[in-house]
Amino acid sequence: MKVLIVKTSSMGDVIHTFPALEDAVRNRPDIDFDWCVEEPFAAIVALHPAIGTTHKVAVRRWRKRLLDGATWREMAALRKALRASRYDLVIDAQGLLKSALVAIQAGAPIAGFDRASAREPSATLFYQRKYAVPRDLHAIERTRRLFGLALGYQPDLSALESGIVPPAGRPLGIEGKSAFLLHGTSREDKKWPVEDWVETARRLADRQFTPVVTWSNEPEQKVAEAIAKAVPKTALVAKSPLADVAAILGRSTLVIGADTGLTHLASAFGLPTVAIFLATEPGLTGPRGPFASTLLAPPGGTVTPPEVMAEAERLLVLSSKAPA
Repeated sequence: MKVLIVKTSSMGDVIHTFPALEDAVRNRPDIDFDWCVEEPFAAIVALHPAIGTTHKVAVRRWRKRLLDGATWREMAALRKALRASRYDLVIDAQGLLKSALVAIQAGAPIAGFDRASAREPSATLFYQRKYAVPRDLHAIERTRRLFGLALGYQPDLSALESGIVPPAGRPLGIEGKSAFLLHGTSREDKKWPVEDWVETARRLADRQFTPVVTWSNEPEQKVAEAIAKAVPKTALVAKSPLADVAAILGRSTLVIGADTGLTHLASAFGLPTVAIFLATEPGLTGPRGPFASTLLAPPGGTVTPPEVMAEAERLLVLSSKAPA
């Protein structure tokens, strides 16, 4: 049996789908899985060994260039590739109109959330198999339940495993413990102040950690360089492909991150991960992992470096006691 997973974005949403895939691999070893995802996140999908072919889409770019002939050629090539794969089932794990429109290109039956469960009820017009999954559950559990219903098994929700491991990558040459500081995020109100990152880096250096920072755009580069300038022990990683960043992240001793996709990836790797949420509610979409914790800023308040360090130390102790 061949099944196509459609979960195109964002990075956190893609990562939230891995536990459902891991359930399916264990319960349905007869199934071969492929995935359809936005092109920037193809390297993330490739982290799971059960995925055969990764089909890349560029919905965001296509929307901006609908009159461009190259756009229509890319969409036609995607449709041809999906049809040629002859899938027995497509699981739209996103529940959006855009993901449903991608799913129908495969020409196979589509399974997804029912009208009361989907994020956009209009998406369900394109589904042949619809399943009720409560909307007040965490996104990870919702997806695990959907896969179980669609593929005929009961997921063991008492355990949580992503099935991914860090990719191989160039070593940084850091001796001892490293702490990756994920300061970059998509919205200004999600960003922790630079001075708090600097203080945290200092506290980590005092505890014999090497802070690690990187960037993906010019504003993030300024923050990363400010941290490295203030705390010379910091390892400054130049802007790199996502797979390379994932390799460095996966070998970190500790991760401290804002509300961003790489923080979700760290928790999925099973690393001690402190997530700092300043403007968003983590309840149904926050990082989940054996050693992941979220610090939520109180109304009108913030999260302080001492609070972050105290939580980091708690998680490090907890992880040190876990079975190998």
